[in-house]
Amino acid sequence: MMKNALIAAIVLGVAAPAGAQWLRQPTPGIPRTALGKPDLIAPPPRSQDGTPDLSGIWQIGGLGYSFNILGDQDPGMRPWAAALYKERQASYAKESPSTRCLPAGPRAGLFGQSLVKIIQTRSQLAVLYEEDPTRQIFLDGRELPEEPNPTWMGYSVGQWDGDTLVVRTAGYNERTWLDLGGHPHSDALRLTERFHRTDFGHMDLQITFDDPKAYDRPWTIAMKVQLVPDTDLLEYVCNENEKDAHHLVGHIDDERKDEVRVDDAILAQYAGVYRAGPLGELRVSAADGQLTVELPGGGGRQPLFAQSSTRFMFPATGAMIEFFKDSRGSVSHLIMRIVEGDVPAPRIVD
Repeated sequence: MMKNALIAAIVLGVAAPAGAQWLRQPTPGIPRTALGKPDLIAPPPRSQDGTPDLSGIWQIGGLGYSFNILGDQDPGMRPWAAALYKERQASYAKESPSTRCLPAGPRAGLFGQSLVKIIQTRSQLAVLYEEDPTRQIFLDGRELPEEPNPTWMGYSVGQWDGDTLVVRTAGYNERTWLDLGGHPHSDALRLTERFHRTDFGHMDLQITFDDPKAYDRPWTIAMKVQLVPDTDLLEYVCNENEKDAHHLVGHIDDERKDEVRVDDAILAQYAGVYRAGPLGELRVSAADGQLTVELPGGGGRQPLFAQSSTRFMFPATGAMIEFFKDSRGSVSHLIMRIVEGDVPAPRIVD
């Protein structure tokens, strides 16, 4: 039974503790508590012109959106986009640009533990990614070009709306995906991002996607962004995925041949919240004969299908989820089984 090892590896990468990956380097000039720790609830810093200064190293939380950028929303997909997405899902997204070590494009830095470094000046803002090309956001009052040269990261301009930086981006090529699950986009894609730094250590981020060639209407997602002080970026180079891509041969139809019907009463026993370590909380729900799971950070409920009364396929990630009971017959935990190993998750809420 072949799964998409790429997606499984990303799940484990998110679960890895940050301290094991990045350098520890005290950040000079930041507010600290009496114990010397960064004071993340101090007022946000401001630039000389009075606008909030977004500079710093940040982590954007949106693991659930990484597999389904639409979440629970339905912007309506054009027929060609729906057909392409269906095929990508069926093949476990084996044709993902990430498999070929290509840039992430509009989803760069949005999901997982890869850090993002922002350097802000009066006229522009630079966004440095560990895994993707540097992005420039021009703050000098220019407008978006009418016909920007298609690129991986797009062309971005920003302006201040009070204390919120509003960034508009156009000019994406069509070779990137909006999420790991394979939602497509066209060259007409436009992004509007709203960055609002609420205090020293936290930002709110809203992103509106507008692509009239691929979707009937725009949709907006919201994510939390947290400052990661006392560290710096590390170089990350993707250079080995391509040679292993031919091993990704699974198809969802191979798994669905073994799908079984599970009684609603049994499914209801699995509903609850499970803590999968650093991966976060998995919210499992049961309704209308269907078990669904919601990953942390948004992305909405995603379906599972049963291969037995205890084992369920999670097609969005290529993982298998298995439920276990304690000696009293109560569901105690689940294990998410992926290529790189098992991720245990005890149940914490009924």
